[in-house]
Amino acid sequence: MTETAFQDCYIQSLIHCYGCGKNNPEGHQLKSYWLDNYEGSKTIAQFTPKPYHTAIPGFVYGGLLASLIDCHGTGSAAAIVHYKNDLAIGSDPSVRFVTAALNINYLAPTPINKQLELIGEFRHIKDNKVIVDITVSANNIMCAKGEVIAVKMSATFL
Repeated sequence: MTETAFQDCYIQSLIHCYGCGKNNPEGHQLKSYWLDNYEGSKTIAQFTPKPYHTAIPGFVYGGLLASLIDCHGTGSAAAIVHYKNDLAIGSDPSVRFVTAALNINYLAPTPINKQLELIGEFRHIKDNKVIVDITVSANNIMCAKGEVIAVKMSATFL
């Protein structure tokens, strides 16, 4: 993984997200990186659920997985558009993405006490719209697959 997470490069006004914002101490603090330091390829994030993320004893609440897929997808979208335009993530003007659609298939029960690995692969890349396929695995077992359709954040949000 690269040393600096995509989310840690966002401008100050855009780092409050519950899922990935470093200025939200109550949030998940998800961090996304290029997989194997290969920029422009797959992305990775890791997260270990806390006991309060429980659906039933021993297993993760599905909404947590949705939140992680959402934030990893939009972070990955911002990173790939910066990369394709030869810009450093976090450069001015800031390019951020929000979720237009989120589709998730839950494939297997997700254990509460294991580190989750999210892998993102790009299916569609345009400056204003990116589609990222995300898999969530625990113990090398795929627990969920998601599709994030991310669109460029409107300037009115900034």
